[in-house]
Amino acid sequence: MIEQNFIKLYENNFKKNWELPAITDYKETTSYTYGALAEEIARLHVLFSELHLRQGDKIALIGKNHSSWSIVFLATITYGAVIVPILHEFNPESMNELMAHSESKLLFVTESIWEHLDQNKFHIPIVNIPSFSLMQSPDEETAEKFREWKKLFHQRYPQGFKKEDILYPEISNEEVICINYTSGTTGFSKGVMLTANNFAGNVTYAAKLDLLFEGEPHLAFLPMAHAYGCAFDFLYALSVGVHVTLLGIMPTPQNLLKAFEEIKPKLIISVPLIFEKIYKRKILPIVEKPVVKFLLKVPLINTFIYKKIRHSIIHGLGGNFREVIIGGAALNGDVENFFHKIGFPFTVGYGMTECAPLISYDHHYDFVPTSCGSVLEGIMEARIDSEDPENVPGEIQVRGENVMKGYYKNPEATAAAFTSDGWLKTGDSGIMKGRRLYIKGRIKTMILTANGQNIYPEEIESRLNNLPYIAESLVVEKNNGLVALIHPDYAALETHGISRDDIQKIMNKNIKTLHKSVALYEKIKAIEIVETEFEKTPKKSIKRFLYQ
Repeated sequence: MIEQNFIKLYENNFKKNWELPAITDYKETTSYTYGALAEEIARLHVLFSELHLRQGDKIALIGKNHSSWSIVFLATITYGAVIVPILHEFNPESMNELMAHSESKLLFVTESIWEHLDQNKFHIPIVNIPSFSLMQSPDEETAEKFREWKKLFHQRYPQGFKKEDILYPEISNEEVICINYTSGTTGFSKGVMLTANNFAGNVTYAAKLDLLFEGEPHLAFLPMAHAYGCAFDFLYALSVGVHVTLLGIMPTPQNLLKAFEEIKPKLIISVPLIFEKIYKRKILPIVEKPVVKFLLKVPLINTFIYKKIRHSIIHGLGGNFREVIIGGAALNGDVENFFHKIGFPFTVGYGMTECAPLISYDHHYDFVPTSCGSVLEGIMEARIDSEDPENVPGEIQVRGENVMKGYYKNPEATAAAFTSDGWLKTGDSGIMKGRRLYIKGRIKTMILTANGQNIYPEEIESRLNNLPYIAESLVVEKNNGLVALIHPDYAALETHGISRDDIQKIMNKNIKTLHKSVALYEKIKAIEIVETEFEKTPKKSIKRFLYQ
């Protein structure tokens, strides 16, 4: 059990940083100091009390990153209720199902999402965010409580809300405070029960790394309804008094670069896709030029070129950060190798929703390419289900402070997720040298050939995605052979005046190039062109089950 009580961490921090800026909505006028944030939390506590919500009751939350989203999340867990953040990218039918499954007593939702839900299925109060206005009430009594809400708050705090008024209930770290529904590549959503201790393990570990300090700027652009963005962009940042700016708009390269320039964050927490795009669209066109290719082979000159590229990337990302942390999915090998070669300050971590989410991490100056960091010292343990864990891949299994309590109302899935001696089965295959993990791929996606060879399609896709005019790819098994499903980079084809009639010829050439760098059993036997982008999870991983 983590010694630091998770809920009291925020009670103390809100008092300590009362006057400092806490949360700002990018491109909006909304901004809260830690004191103002605590007051909004207290305002919701009054409402929860009037609605007779009890500790352990579920409160659902559906919306994009916004200060109002943050307030609901924090108000729920500091009240002693259980927050159920549902990704706004789920389809409406799934949202309806998850709401019913979670047994939530109250729903906070943006109006644009509410309009697409089956409203007849809900018999609980529905509250709009960001306005906090009542959109639907199960009865007149509840509606009256909303009308009296502001008056009741002023009655509770007649002298105004003060620093000393912040007092949260004693909630044990053992208690479940969040049910996070996964949106993985297998197509089945499970409610991961995360305890205060799971979050405390992540947040207190991050605090020891000295990545962010009181009063510093931070830009949050990952979905906070997902464990990765929630734990680090949001909960960790606010636990150390950081000023968090919520992007709130699509994290396109153009929007991100502009926001980085304005905010100048001290830490960047990202997913691989963003840096893979930077590499493919900004860097490859330069380093693939014949003259540059030649110069990169010349000692000293290549060092100068790499330094210029590194400086350009750092400047484009605000020029003020200590480190870039990449997680949520595997980083393309060629991209990782290049960024490491030029001395860019990045690291790749590993985690999963069931660990809220962190399992392994290394500072950028300790990072070893192809690894995903070292298992968290004093927090987590890991083992490889293999007769030779350092050389023969096996399932990565973990246990420790960050491991979930189980899946909500799903004892069968919970039992299946753990070994008989209590280790969580991650579903990832890898090796471990010392405490450092090296992931090979998902066990469920591994292809076993007729002659007993293990093929990890992610490794082949990583190579394919760096070849000309390939936007993304998926390698699947069909008729005892490997088939590459390829979505072409139509924008690049158009820019270079290449006809769509030539796509197959280009892809055939790409496959020949690929075959020079893969094993015989990894060769592609056929290509299928996919006209539209592959459907993805919020972490931007392809939903493989849709294409098997």
